[in-house]
Amino acid sequence: MRLVLAAGAALALLAGAVASAQPPGGGDMQGWRQACAADAAKLCPDAKTREDRHACMTQNQDKLSDTCKAAVAAMRARMQSMHPPGGQP
Repeated sequence: MRLVLAAGAALALLAGAVASAQPPGGGDMQGWRQACAADAAKLCPDAKTREDRHACMTQNQDKLSDTCKAAVAAMRARMQSMHPPGGQP
């Protein structure tokens, strides 16, 4: 019985460690939007289109929050893993 409880506790700790290892934004588009929403509102209030917002965020990348920067890095890494140079995953 103690072994079962110990194993359950170890799994719970491991699951928590894996969850906390996820980058802000999780590397997906929805997570990226959530991580960068405040930055976009603050830095690009006049952006009307996605292209305008992207250009503005790129132009202001040095002013992005650490959370947004991490989400952008995770998104880039995910995109590169899906579309590596040379065209083969």
